[in-house]
Amino acid sequence: MNSKEFLRARKALEKTQKQLAELLGTSIKAIHSYEQGWRSVPGHVERQIFFLLSRRRGQNKIPKLCWVMKKCPPDRKKQCPAWEFQAGRLCWFINGTICEGSVQKDWKTKMEICRTCEMLSSLLPPDAAAE
Repeated sequence: MNSKEFLRARKALEKTQKQLAELLGTSIKAIHSYEQGWRSVPGHVERQIFFLLSRRRGQNKIPKLCWVMKKCPPDRKKQCPAWEFQAGRLCWFINGTICEGSVQKDWKTKMEICRTCEMLSSLLPPDAAAE
């Protein structure tokens, strides 16, 4: 998650830097550093941000579950933790999911795939500068 995405996420959550710091259990200085790009956003913070975005009121734009949307074959679906835990809209949150045909071993690799998927991309509001 880059600094612009982090700032967009905070604004979408309608939180001040102080409020977000409290939610994430971090310092306001860390929040400021993430937004300025002075520090990279750690994986655990990125995961929490996306989780909070997914829990906003009315945030259920994606009616399909990931295994339906991705048309996963039954054998792959049954091996996937998203299916096991019935988390078809939170697949991006769970490590070890079987996306693009293989298990993603770490958060960074997983997020590279998730960022191209509608399941995750729908959580972050569009970049106003890109519109």
